Amino acid sequence: MSDFPEILTTSRFYLELKLEGSNDSIDGYFMECSGFKSSQAVIEVSHVTPQKWGSGGAGMGRIVSTKIPGNQTHTNLILRRGLTCSMTLWDWLQSVQEGNWAKQRRNGSLVIYNQASEEQFRFEFEGAWPVGYMISDVAASKGDLEVEEMEVAVEELKRIKVAE
Repeated sequence: MSDFPEILTTSRFYLELKLEGSNDSIDGYFMECSGFKSSQAVIEVSHVTPQKWGSGGAGMGRIVSTKIPGNQTHTNLILRRGLTCSMTLWDWLQSVQEGNWAKQRRNGSLVIYNQASEEQFRFEFEGAWPVGYMISDVAASKGDLEVEEMEVAVEELKRIKVAE
């Protein structure tokens, strides 16, 4: 039974974000993330074969369809964390909105750990830039944690084998 891999839980993971030009060692730790989806379009190509078919070979050609892989796409990532006083994420979004998006693309990774705090799973993304920002509704009468949410577009998403 010891060869059976540990089932990973969502209780021990975080996403690190480090932005160029920042004075902070890590610009963001996120405790919730959604949108890790990669898919590939299917292109269906139809062509007519030159063979004769039907009763006595009366019909000419047969339509044959073939499916081939098309473009790969990745959904946007939604990152959520408790609201902090840091302006780093807001400044990143603001820089993109001011037209500096080509210089603001960033790379990052989502890491999941086992119960012994050993890295077990890693997704890396490349060419990421923020497309949206939101904080939860503020109500002074409630004691809820304020949540900061950022939507990030990614150009590439890949799963990395973790070193054993």
